Amino acid sequence: MPKIVVDYDLCEANAVCMDVAPDAFRVEDDDTLTVLIQGDVPADQRAKVEDAVRLCPRQAIRLED
Repeated sequence: MPKIVVDYDLCEANAVCMDVAPDAFRVEDDDTLTVLIQGDVPADQRAKVEDAVRLCPRQAIRLED
């Protein structure tokens, strides 16, 4: 099962990922990204997380096995 990996050097906390997959990502008040899914991405969240990866404007998110 894949895990969410974020390159925080690239991430600008644009909140696109949070809009697409709110159960997986949250942008905090200080404009930092928090990954809410630690470990393997559940099957019922996989499609939304894949969309978030694809739509990230900075390509800062990836799934890694």
